[in-house]
Amino acid sequence: MVSRGGRPDLAGTALPLVEAPTLLLVGGRDDVVITLNERARDQMRADVRFETIPGATHLFEERGALEQVATSAREWSLSHITSTRAESAAQVNSRCGR
Repeated sequence: MVSRGGRPDLAGTALPLVEAPTLLLVGGRDDVVITLNERARDQMRADVRFETIPGATHLFEERGALEQVATSAREWSLSHITSTRAESAAQVNSRCGR
């Protein structure tokens, strides 16, 4: 899961129940949302990474900000798709006695 400038804190007591690997992306100049995302991250038990986009505000309107978001989201997604496939293959192989 990728959250761009979102408010995961609004999930409240459900945050520790999140199982999906989660990337929290926030504009580096969005102080309020940075704090809220850091607090949410600290409550999550899943694989979670918090990242700021330097110089970006809440809507990521600054030149190059959305491109940085896209790059981070792509790298995060690819790393977790690859690891999920490897884990699934290992589970199948162990069930088959390989």
